[in-house]
Order: sequence, then structure tokens, then C-alpha cells
Amino acid sequence: MSSKRLIIAGRVQGIGYRDWMVNQAHALGIDGWVRNRADGTVEALVSGTTDAVEELARACRRGPRLAQVTSITEEKAEPPQEPGFFSRPSR
Repeated sequence: MSSKRLIIAGRVQGIGYRDWMVNQAHALGIDGWVRNRADGTVEALVSGTTDAVEELARACRRGPRLAQVTSITEEKAEPPQEPGFFSRPSR
């Protein structure tokens, strides 16, 4: 199992990035959450098999059709407390 915190920068808010990421995470069997941040980035906690987490991180570099991802910061993290993957309120 692998868990990471991702901070995704670029044109990632107001284009459905969070909904897209929820769908991607569900398809890969990943637990965690995603939310918008006040600084214009998107933050996510992702946890699952190492392969699934890496595949989601690669997909996040492309994002949905309207996204323009400029960078992703990754750091190791503790797994989420609850199963499933969902969108959290903005912070």
C-alpha cells in the first residue's frame, strides 16, 4: 500500500478537476479525498496499491480536457481514516 498527498497547480479549479479525479480514483480502487484550496491549487490524499497510486498521479499530470497542470508536488502521507474516495469542501 502507498499513500501520498498531492498538490496540483495550474488551471485546475472551475473545470471539473475534482469530479474527474473522483471518477479516476474510483476506477483504480483508490481511497482518499480531493479539494480545492484558496491559493488556486487542488489538494488530494490518495491511498491504494503502489501501482494504482502511481497511475493516478500520472493521470493527474494530464487531468481532464480543460486542465492545464503546471506542477504536482508529491509527499508521503498517512492513509485516510475512512474507505472510499470523495470530494471535500474547499479550504
